[in-house]
Amino acid sequence: MASSMSKGATAQDSPASGGKTFFGHPRGLATLFMIEMWERFSFYGMRALLVVYLISGGPDAKDGGQGGGLGMTEGNAVAIYSVYLAMVYLLAMPGGWFGDRVWGPRKTVVVASGIVMAGHLALSVPGEPTFFVGLALVALGSGLIKANISTMVGQLYDGPQDPRRDGGFTIFYIGINLGAFAAPLVIGTVGQSYNWHLGFALAALGMALGLVQFLIGTRHLSPESSTVPTPLVAEERRSWVRKGLLWTAITAVFYTGVVLSGQWTLNWALVPITLLGLIIPIGVLVRIKRDKELSEVEQTKVSGYIWFFAAAAVFWMIYDQGGSTMAAFADTKTADTIFGLHFPSSWFQSVNPLMIMALAPVFAWLWLWLARSDREPNTTLKFAFGLFMIGLSFFVFVLPMQAAGDGTKVSPLWLVSIYMIQTMGELCVSPVGLSVTTKMAPAKYASQMMGVWFLAVTAGDCVTGLLSIAGVDLSGPGVIALEATAAALAGVAVFMYRKKVVALMADVH
Repeated sequence: MASSMSKGATAQDSPASGGKTFFGHPRGLATLFMIEMWERFSFYGMRALLVVYLISGGPDAKDGGQGGGLGMTEGNAVAIYSVYLAMVYLLAMPGGWFGDRVWGPRKTVVVASGIVMAGHLALSVPGEPTFFVGLALVALGSGLIKANISTMVGQLYDGPQDPRRDGGFTIFYIGINLGAFAAPLVIGTVGQSYNWHLGFALAALGMALGLVQFLIGTRHLSPESSTVPTPLVAEERRSWVRKGLLWTAITAVFYTGVVLSGQWTLNWALVPITLLGLIIPIGVLVRIKRDKELSEVEQTKVSGYIWFFAAAAVFWMIYDQGGSTMAAFADTKTADTIFGLHFPSSWFQSVNPLMIMALAPVFAWLWLWLARSDREPNTTLKFAFGLFMIGLSFFVFVLPMQAAGDGTKVSPLWLVSIYMIQTMGELCVSPVGLSVTTKMAPAKYASQMMGVWFLAVTAGDCVTGLLSIAGVDLSGPGVIALEATAAALAGVAVFMYRKKVVALMADVH
C-alpha cells in the first residue's frame, strides 16, 4: 500500500509528538502495518492451502485435483485446522507474557519472526513428520507476534482517549488484510496448482521480507516497545525454568508410554489441546479478575471485558470456518469458473480480505463522522451487530449446502455473498475488540491482555475442533443452522444487557 506521508520536522520520538504521519497517524504505524502485512501473507498463504492439502488424495478430495497431500478425511482436516488456529491464538498469551516480562514487545517480534520462517521452511519439506513440526513452529511464532504487535500499535497513541485510536487499529487491520488478500492468489495458486511445498516455501519468503522491513523501521516506534514493563527477577526466572522442564519431562514420559503401548492416535494430541483451549481462557480471566493488586476501577473493567470475550468466542467459532468447512465446500461443491475464468478454490480465501480493504476505510470514516456529532454506536452495539451478521452468514450458507446435496456445483457467488456478510460483522468485532482491549487492560497486564483477547479465538476454534473430533458433521445444514442460531442469540443477549456492560466499562466507550 502506498503511504500517505505528510512532511514534517523529524521522525516521531513519542506517541504524542509531531513529525511525519501515516494517513494522519503516527509514522510508526507504517512499520507495524508492513510487518503485519507480510506476516499475514505468510500465515494466510499457508492457511489457504492447509485443508485442501490435508484432504488431497483422500476420500473427500476433489475429483481430478492435485495429489501429494496427506489423504485425510474432511472431518480430520477440519479438526487439525481448528486445533492449529486455536494454538496460534492460545500461544498469543505467553507471547504477551514474554513481551511484558522477558524481552519486551519489539525483541519478541524479531525472535518470533525467525520461528515463523523456520516453520514454513519445514512445511516445504515433503513428509508428515516435517509437516506437523512446521505447523507447530508457525503456530508458536505467530502466537508470539500477535499480542506484541497489537500492543505496539496501542503505544503509538496518547492514551486510551486519543480519538485516532480506533481509526489507527482499523488502518492496521487493512495491513493484515492486504497480506491476507495477496497470499491465496500467490501462495495458493502455486501450491494448489503446481506444488504444495513450493507454496509453503513462498510463505517463508514473505515472513523474511516482513522482518527486514521491521528492523529498518523500528526507529519510528514508541520507546516503550523496547522496554520490559515488569521484568522477571532472578528467582522468578529460575522458577519458570524449573516448571518448564518439569512439565516437558512429564509430557514426554506420558506420550512415550502411549506410543510404546501401541495406543497412539492423532486424537491423543488433538483432544488435550482443544480441552486446554477451553480451560485456559477461563482460568486466565479468573486469575486476572482475582488479582488483589488491581484497583477497583480496573476490576470493574475486567468484569465488563468478560462480556466482549464471550461474544468474540461465539463470533470466531463461525468465522474461522471460512478456512475449513467453507474451504472444503469451495473445493468440492462449488464451481471453479466464473465469467469464463478458471481459478483454484484457494482464491476464495482472498474474498474476505478484499472486502475488508474496501470497507474498512468506510467504517473508520463512519465511526469518526458519527463521533463528531456524538452519535457513534458504543462498543456493545458494534459487537451485537457483528454477532447478528455472523449468524446471518451461516443462515445463508444453509441454502447452497442444500442445493449441492444432489451433487450440483453451486455458483461461486454464494460464497462471495457469505464472505461479504461476514466482513461487515468482522469490522464491528475484530478491530473494535483490539482497541477496546488496549483501553480496558489493567496496566499490569498490558501485553498479556492482548493475549487474552486472542484466547477468545482459541475458545471458539476449540469448540469447532471438539465437534469435529466427536464426529459431528460440520458440513451438514442442520449443524450450520444451529451455529447460526447460537450467534444470533448471543447478539440479542449483548444488546439486551448493553447498559449493564457500558456501566462496567467505566470511562471507556
